[in-house]
Amino acid sequence: MENLIALLVAAPLLGAAVLLCGGRRLDPVGHWIGTVLASASFVIGAILFADMLGKDEEHRALAQHLFSWIPVEGFQADIAFQLDQLSMTFVLLITGVGSLIHVYSIGYMEHDERRRRFFGYLNLFLAAMLLLVLADNYLLLYVGWEGVGLASYLLIGFWQHKPSAATAAKKAFLVNRVGDMGLSIAIMLMFTTFGTFAFGPVLEATGETGEGKLTAIGLMLLLAACGKSAQVPLQSWLGDAMEGPTPVSALIHAATMVTAGVYLIVRSGEIFNAAPDAQLVTTVVGAVTLLFGAIVGCAKDDIKKALAGSTMSQIGYMILAAGLGPIGYVFAIMHLVTHGFFKAGLFLGAGSVMHGMNDEVDMRKYGGLRKHMPVTFVTFGLGYLAIIGFPGLSGFFSKDKIIEAAFAKGGTEGWILGGVALLGAAITAFYMTRVMLMTFFGEKRWQPDEHGHEPHPHESPKSMTIPMIVLAFGSVFAGGFFGIGDRFLHWLEPVTEHTHGHPPIGATTVTLSTMVVLVIGVGLAYLQYGRRPVPVVAPRGSLLTRAARRDLLQDDFNHVVLVRGGEHLTRSLVYVDHTLVDGVVNGTAASMGGLSGRLRKLQNGYARSYAVSMFGGAAILIAATLLMRAV
Repeated sequence: MENLIALLVAAPLLGAAVLLCGGRRLDPVGHWIGTVLASASFVIGAILFADMLGKDEEHRALAQHLFSWIPVEGFQADIAFQLDQLSMTFVLLITGVGSLIHVYSIGYMEHDERRRRFFGYLNLFLAAMLLLVLADNYLLLYVGWEGVGLASYLLIGFWQHKPSAATAAKKAFLVNRVGDMGLSIAIMLMFTTFGTFAFGPVLEATGETGEGKLTAIGLMLLLAACGKSAQVPLQSWLGDAMEGPTPVSALIHAATMVTAGVYLIVRSGEIFNAAPDAQLVTTVVGAVTLLFGAIVGCAKDDIKKALAGSTMSQIGYMILAAGLGPIGYVFAIMHLVTHGFFKAGLFLGAGSVMHGMNDEVDMRKYGGLRKHMPVTFVTFGLGYLAIIGFPGLSGFFSKDKIIEAAFAKGGTEGWILGGVALLGAAITAFYMTRVMLMTFFGEKRWQPDEHGHEPHPHESPKSMTIPMIVLAFGSVFAGGFFGIGDRFLHWLEPVTEHTHGHPPIGATTVTLSTMVVLVIGVGLAYLQYGRRPVPVVAPRGSLLTRAARRDLLQDDFNHVVLVRGGEHLTRSLVYVDHTLVDGVVNGTAASMGGLSGRLRKLQNGYARSYAVSMFGGAAILIAATLLMRAV
């Protein structure tokens, strides 16, 4: 079975090569080629999963060594794969959700002239993401990491004729490069510390390594995770990335790419377990980001950007859980999987709404769409109930576990983290109810566009609604399937380990508290958006609302601190260069020039001058000799 592992990556990689190099002759069938090869990777993953279930826990992990990549003395890099319970979870998520999004894209991109190229980029992304989660060493993981960055750049900027899309792609690429520096530095530190970057030897040697080195490695890995997973302070790219086609938002920014940082931290769990300071910073980053994204989501009128803020917040929950160590690793991945279902479904639902509304994204120009788009309404609604943690649906089982684990951390830190997680749940209920009410309820508010064409809302074709229905089933049942009987915990525990935490206020109290804040969030949103008319033009709002509309001034902060700070630093360096460096160089040159000009006068070509010089020199020597004798 281990020989099938490479085929997981090879199938979509072949699709990318064929679609991107095959030329226009493949335009009529390119979307089918991409979808079939993505689905083939899922089928291979399902076969490997079935085989894994039939084995004992200690024999489930598989390894496949293809060849030595860089075989030199003292530096061994292999192209080798590792398939265990953790990587299998990601394989099924990536290929399963990815295949559904490929199917959805057949209808969504039907009239795009470059559809073949789009499916080629989707296949390239799947191949890179699969390489990332299947690699058995950090250097090969880095190759997949960079491949994901390249594919996201190509997909976000796919409609590069729009300046906003081209700018968003560049922004995502550059911000992620900052995080990627963290991963590259971490790999260098690993090699100098352990002499290798293979998962097994590195993680096994953490117990014999100083805490300072492990903290440095952990913080660099966290920096990398912040870039890919859009966490504070590298979160600014995610909202702008919504300029890409909606299937891109569903695939990259809901179910896969933004979860790469969570995978990296959980996979490196032994490093973080031995570096408490790095764990603490991780929990702080997750807690801050889950509130940051939730607040931003409350103020966005663009449906995709509201969901982008939600993604940022939900990934914050996962990073928070991952920072809790063995108490939270399993729940971080469990929420990652359930989030993949309901958030991908929500994004595809948003795309369906846009499809029926002439690509309008402003929710203030929606209203009453449940009558015109019943399938979209039901599937989107189920995703909404799942994400707010409605009892019995997926989010209830996964997010509540993270809140419990946060409280179980104990001490003041546990109360703070648990309180933040509860507050985030309340805000989540508020902004998602806001999205639901503004889009599907109330009176219609749509207006003619700039060309005088009034939208005629209608249900999307089956190629779009069927994937939405499948994802809705996952939104409803996945959490219960994983949570009841602790199935998911027992599945991942051999890889991630797990320590049972006990909240000081009791698990039942935590659940009841979550239900209370959920009702409060929904109620507040209903009072503001359900019982009052929604104005087509957004009111000015409070200072916090205006700041949230501008992503809590994250771009302003980056501009002032990084852009202007960089400009001032550059000007200072130029000044130092001109005044000090050039001053020393030019001064030395001028001094040499002046000295040479004066010395040149001694070489004037007149014999009488030379005779006088010789006479003068002789006189000086004689006088000096007489003086020394006299003394």
